[in-house]
Amino acid sequence: MGNNSPVYLAQNFRPLLTALSIKNYALIEDININLQQGFTIITGETGAGKSIMLGALGMLLGNRADYASVRDTSKKCVIEGHFNIASYNLQQFFEKEDLDFETQTILRREILPSGKSRAFVNDTPVKLGALNKLGGYLIDIHSQHETLSLGNSNYQFQVIDTIADTRGFLLEYREQFRNFRNLQKRLQKLKEEQAEATREYDYNLFLLNELEEAKLETGMMEDLESRYEELNNVEELTEKLSLATELINREELGSMSSLKEIRIALQKISGFSSVYENLEERVQSLIIELDDISVEVENALERVEANPEELEEVNQKLQLIYNLQKKHSAEGIEKLLEIKNELQDKVSVSENAEFALEEAEKAIAEAESGLQKTAEKIHKKRKAIVPEFIKQTQEILSGLGMPNARLKIDLELQEDFLTNGKDKLLWQLAANKGGDFKEIKKAASGGELSRIMLAVKSILAAQSSLPTIIFDEIDTGISGEIAQKMGEILQRMGQSMQVIAITHLPQIAGKGNSHFKIFKEDSAAATTTKIIKLEESARIEELALMLGGSTISESARVHAKSLLNTP
Repeated sequence: MGNNSPVYLAQNFRPLLTALSIKNYALIEDININLQQGFTIITGETGAGKSIMLGALGMLLGNRADYASVRDTSKKCVIEGHFNIASYNLQQFFEKEDLDFETQTILRREILPSGKSRAFVNDTPVKLGALNKLGGYLIDIHSQHETLSLGNSNYQFQVIDTIADTRGFLLEYREQFRNFRNLQKRLQKLKEEQAEATREYDYNLFLLNELEEAKLETGMMEDLESRYEELNNVEELTEKLSLATELINREELGSMSSLKEIRIALQKISGFSSVYENLEERVQSLIIELDDISVEVENALERVEANPEELEEVNQKLQLIYNLQKKHSAEGIEKLLEIKNELQDKVSVSENAEFALEEAEKAIAEAESGLQKTAEKIHKKRKAIVPEFIKQTQEILSGLGMPNARLKIDLELQEDFLTNGKDKLLWQLAANKGGDFKEIKKAASGGELSRIMLAVKSILAAQSSLPTIIFDEIDTGISGEIAQKMGEILQRMGQSMQVIAITHLPQIAGKGNSHFKIFKEDSAAATTTKIIKLEESARIEELALMLGGSTISESARVHAKSLLNTP
C-alpha cells in the first residue's frame, strides 16, 4: 500500500527481490546481499545505516536522487536490484513502457560524478516516472511515517478499495467524472457566451443587417470602381473611341485601308517564295484582328452615354462600402464578408441559445446518471467488505494485546461527486472496553497504531498477494509478549510473500528465516557501513546482545536459543 501496489495474481510464491548491490552511497562503500523467500530480518544499532540502506532502495525504486548522498564524488554511485517477476503478470506494463520483459529483471540507478542521475531497466534507459511506476509494482516499503497515515482518509480508502477490488469501477468512474466536469465547464462557458451575446445582441444585429443590406459580393468593389470611372469620364471616352474608329476605317489613310493595300501587294509576289506567302498570311491575320477591334470599339462607343442617375447610384454604393470598411477597420470586401459571418454566429448564439442550453443540460443529466450508477456500485462493493474486514482486524488485534479494541468504519453516500466516488469514509477506534469511538489517529497510541497497521498489512497481503513488503520498525512502542505475537504474524506473512523487517526487538528477530546485521566499521581513512548475513551461532550472539545489552550473559544466550527454537 505504501507504494500504491496493485492487485497481483501470483501463481507460485517466489522471492521477488533476489539480490541488492549498493556502491558509493552515503556510508556504504560496496555491499552485495542475496535475499531469500520467507521472512528476512535486518538488525543493527541505531545509526548503523539501516535508514541509509532504505534510502538507497527507495532511489532504486524511483525516488529522486540526492547528489549529497554520494560517498566519493569522484566516482559514480550505483544501486542495482535483481527481481524475479515471473509470477506477477507485468508483461503489459513492460509493453506499455516499451521495455524488454525479462523474468529476471534488473533495475539500476546511477549518480554520475557530474551529478546527473540515470535509470535503467534491463540495461534500457528509462525516465524516472516509468521507474517509479514499476517500483510501485515491485516493493511496498512501510516506513514509520506511513503508520501515521492510518488516520488519513486517502489511505483508508486505498485499503478498503484494495480489499473490495474496486479498481475496475474506479477507472470507469474517474473517466465518467472527467467527462461530467468537462460538460459542466462547457455549460458554464455556454451560459457566459449567451450572457455576453445577449448584452450585445441588438448592436450585433444592427451591424449584421447593415452588412446584409449592402449585398456584398466578392469582386464587387472592383466592378463598381470600374463602372464609376466609365460614367465619370463619358466625354473623354466618346472622343477617344470616335477617334479610334475613324483612324481604323478612314477611306484613304485609315489603318484598315492601308493593311488591305499591303496585303494586295504581298499577294502579287507570294508565288515567288514561301517567305512572301507567310507575310501575306500574317497581314491577313492583322486585318481580321483589326476588324474585330473595330467592331468592339464601335460597340463600346454605342454604350458610352451620359447617365447621371447611374453615376450617383454607383457612387453611393462605393461610399457605403468605404464607410463600412472604415467602420469595421476592414480592408476589402472579403474582410467585410468575414465580419458578416462572425456577426451571424454571434447573433445565432442568442437566437439558438435556448436549444443549445437544453442540449448541454441534457448531456449533463445523462452523464450524471451514469456517474451515479457507477458510484453506487463502488459504494456497494466497499460496504460489502467492511464487516469482514473489521472482524479480521479485531481478531488480529486481540492476539496483539488489544482484546477489547473495536474498529468502526462509517461509509456513507454523499450528495457531491468526489474524485473516487460519493462516499464519506471514517475509521474510528475504541481501544479499551467501555471506551468511546474516536478518530483512529486520536484514539490510538503509537504502539497501538503499529499493531493496527500490521493487522491491516497482513489482511492486505493475504487479499492482494503483494510481492515484497519491507517494514521499517513496525514494532515501535511494542515489547515482550506482544512483540512475540507480532513476529508470528510477520512470519506467517512470509509464508506467501517476501517480508523484510528492520527491527530492534529480539522477539521479532528470532522469527526470521534469515537474518542480516548492519554495522559500522571504522578505519584510519573513514567510517563505512557494512552488512553481513548471520548464521545460527552469530544469530544467537546478536539476539543475546539485543536481549542483554552491551554484555552477553549465559542466560541471554539461552533465551536467544529459545527464540530461535534452537536446542
